[in-house]
Amino acid sequence: MTLVKETCEACRADAPTVNDDETQQLKAQIPDWKLVEEDGVQKLQRIFTFKNFAGALAFTNAVGELAESLDHHPALLTEWGSVTVTWWTHKIHGLHRNDFICAARTDALISS
Repeated sequence: MTLVKETCEACRADAPTVNDDETQQLKAQIPDWKLVEEDGVQKLQRIFTFKNFAGALAFTNAVGELAESLDHHPALLTEWGSVTVTWWTHKIHGLHRNDFICAARTDALISS
């Protein structure tokens, strides 16, 4: 099953973060995303580019609707011509499978 078709599961505060092997396996399905670390927390990040601010804002709103529907919320930075999307699981201070699913679904917003 591809990530985009998977369902996010409710994440508990004691849920484990993905291990290195899982991270590499899942990351292969979302090759345009970077692994970044901020304040010791591993996150997924991608910068999407657009021709103008209106396109960037429309995409930001689409990602916001996706996030609300999944009850999983990224950091979004909207600028003229670009949107930076950063997924991680706040409760566990790191990456969960849900973050990879959300990244794949974010990618699908561009291709739809």
